[in-house]
Amino acid sequence: MTAVPTVLAVIPARGGSKGVPAKNLAPVAGLPLVARTVHACRGARRVTDVVVSTDDAEIATAARAAGAEAVRRPADLAGDTATSESAVLHAMDAFEATHGRTVDVVLLVQCTSPFLTPDEVNGAVERILSGEAATALTVAQSHGFLWRDAEGGATGVNHDTAHRPRRQDREPEYLETGAVYAMDAEGFRTHRHRFFGRTALVVTDPARVLEIDDPHDLARARALAPLLDTPATPRLDDVDAIVLDFDGTQTDDRVHIDADGREFVSVHRGDGLGIAALRRAGVPLLILSTEQNPVVAARARKLRIPVLHGVDRKDLALKQWCEEQGIDPQRVLYAGNDVNDLPCFHLVGWPVAVGSAHDSVRAAARAVTATPGGSGAIREIAAWLLGPELHTTDS
Repeated sequence: MTAVPTVLAVIPARGGSKGVPAKNLAPVAGLPLVARTVHACRGARRVTDVVVSTDDAEIATAARAAGAEAVRRPADLAGDTATSESAVLHAMDAFEATHGRTVDVVLLVQCTSPFLTPDEVNGAVERILSGEAATALTVAQSHGFLWRDAEGGATGVNHDTAHRPRRQDREPEYLETGAVYAMDAEGFRTHRHRFFGRTALVVTDPARVLEIDDPHDLARARALAPLLDTPATPRLDDVDAIVLDFDGTQTDDRVHIDADGREFVSVHRGDGLGIAALRRAGVPLLILSTEQNPVVAARARKLRIPVLHGVDRKDLALKQWCEEQGIDPQRVLYAGNDVNDLPCFHLVGWPVAVGSAHDSVRAAARAVTATPGGSGAIREIAAWLLGPELHTTDS
């Protein structure tokens, strides 16, 4: 039997970042950037192992939760002047020493490209394994005219300023995306640089190219995620607990007030059905609300699930509840609808926005229901998890 080549994806992820503090942990569509990159690498068919090289304990924890190994990067390789190549070489040495396997192909994969796909990672690996090239990188076709400013006046870089050919008449040019670099491992050890020998280009979709260097880039990534990400919904084995906001999530966010000041809200029987099915399936459930309102407690009693309400800091209450229950927050599904839910979104592994949620909440969510809050959104979430098992009729 032919041995499977060891293809190691190394993701450098320092804790310090000048442009965006804690950048590699910044969530886009509910996932830290480092986790998005790990998922892209793990989804690539030819990648056998994924390692995150970091000097930061929180990044290491997020990397492991996403399915990667974490290698502690020494301080002398974690400064602003340290090269990515040095981190990759260190990670290769650590991996080979730990696993007793020689790396055949090594990849440098950057967390700053949030829309990287497994196909792009795999395409870079294939160029090396096929013998086509010694190194490969992801690029996007570019049709821009570049200029350089100088004392004597601006000059064209990639064009003759006296001759402006049509786009279709120009030789194609490619922009380095900064997302993936693949190298023959032995050659990389010799040259200690990401480019040597013959280099191959892996052409990617320009619409997906975005490098996060400053807060504006991060904001663009969050705005684009609902358009570019493949919709994903969790399965039952992805979560260990479900925490539900109340107003706007289990209701339509409207409040009816009578002449005596008493408040009334509307809930959906389908949500009760879904919660009952989840409860019978053994999934721990909690209602978490900032509202100190008897109707919240009454609904929790009806559903036979615990409730924490009148809570000022929902994220702190959620963290404490997870500690008391012995549940990893990364294994929690939290459903919400408004900006006061965002701290909880940043804490859990499955932040879910109901269909009527505020735009900023939808952008931060890992999944979004098709159903608005108060119209059966929780029933929809239960169906994601239980599928055909969700056939009960009681509420």
